[in-house]
Amino acid sequence: ATLNPACNGANSKTTATEVSRPLNHLLLTVTNTGAKNCDLTGYPIARFSEAQSVPPVAESTHPQAVVTLAPGESGYAGVLLSAADGSGGNGYTAKTLVVGFAKGSSATPALPAKGVYVDDKLTVTYWQQSLDDALAY
Repeated sequence: ATLNPACNGANSKTTATEVSRPLNHLLLTVTNTGAKNCDLTGYPIARFSEAQSVPPVAESTHPQAVVTLAPGESGYAGVLLSAADGSGGNGYTAKTLVVGFAKGSSATPALPAKGVYVDDKLTVTYWQQSLDDALAY
């Protein structure tokens, strides 16, 4: 099987949307804006504001197959921003987000103007073909 080029900031558009359910989640959507299929591999390397480290990935969300996006198609990842029960520490409000990909250039999706609250429970999912899977974690 031929590998498609990697989806990244150069051939796609990334958006970050706060969702009402599940609580404290951000949905990352990557839409292929190129003319060819691209593969969305691994998970978002999400750097919030001035964070020194990037959040870990929830291993349980590893997809069965590589997520391939045809032109115009979207792939998704969920971000657990903070503990729903308030058990997370070191919380702060992040105003900026840089999303890195497995290969190629990063994307800088806008966050809500008020920012998003993150704590040390911050976790991302692997990239998913379906929106429901991205928010199932």
